[in-house]
Amino acid sequence: MTPVFIPFAEGERTLDWIELTEAIAAGHARPLAGMADVFLYRGRDTVLSRAAFVDGLGALVKTATVFPGNARAGLPTINGAVCLFSDATGELEALIDFHLVTKWKTAGDSLLAARRLARPGSRRILILGAGTVAASLIEAYGAAFPGARFTVWNRTRARAEQLAARHPGVAVADDLPAAVGEADIIASATMATEPVIRGAWLRPGQHLDLIGAYRPDMREADDEALRRARLFVDARASVLDHIGELKDPIARGVIRREDVVADFSDLASGAFARRSEEEITLFKNGGGAHLDLMTARYILAKWR
Repeated sequence: MTPVFIPFAEGERTLDWIELTEAIAAGHARPLAGMADVFLYRGRDTVLSRAAFVDGLGALVKTATVFPGNARAGLPTINGAVCLFSDATGELEALIDFHLVTKWKTAGDSLLAARRLARPGSRRILILGAGTVAASLIEAYGAAFPGARFTVWNRTRARAEQLAARHPGVAVADDLPAAVGEADIIASATMATEPVIRGAWLRPGQHLDLIGAYRPDMREADDEALRRARLFVDARASVLDHIGELKDPIARGVIRREDVVADFSDLASGAFARRSEEEITLFKNGGGAHLDLMTARYILAKWR
């Protein structure tokens, strides 16, 4: 088998956000053969290798390097490689641009959750952060919530202004508590190690999408936000024992593991769903390798 290489620009041309969420949902109807993560740390630098094996979809290995200091040199903070292997033979089937898989997996993960948990009439969407993920969230959420008004907040206002300038109609927020209170959906994609979202700012009916934290020492929302919300994750196995957003409050007894209502394996049962207009839903996007595998399969199918 000769593996194909799918570059970013050419690979992205045929992709659709709603189609991707349906592909991810369909992937969770298949048996998960295995999934494992390896985290290596050197100060603030991280090497993360994730592997997944899903019957019918094959296997995938994705290695990411996260070097926050790269931003000072104008280099991407996150880099890596993605290898997709045949389900039938285990041969290398495709090398797919790391940034293509990461963009569509990360935002698609959050979008699938929002399509189940956010109120369908949501029209005010707040994005925290002004990096690459924030830009893809504007694309993804815009596909599922047509007519929505977007607002961006960032610790450095100049970066928020730069992002807004690339997306006509996007506003910039200065008052974060007020912006959170006004939003129907709050999507946070920051590199925060301490909470930037306070539970006291939330109001009934909102959906909170937490993306940024990926290490045990990272949090984006405070304990009160977790107490007030019904909690959902993409995969318990890749979130509860690895990511500080839930690992830390569970360890301190703020919440229990049982307080996580559902993950994507519960989509078919209907448990992954909003129960009322008034409840606050909180989703932690952990981005396990099985999601990379499902996204890579979708990308390869569209490429072919």
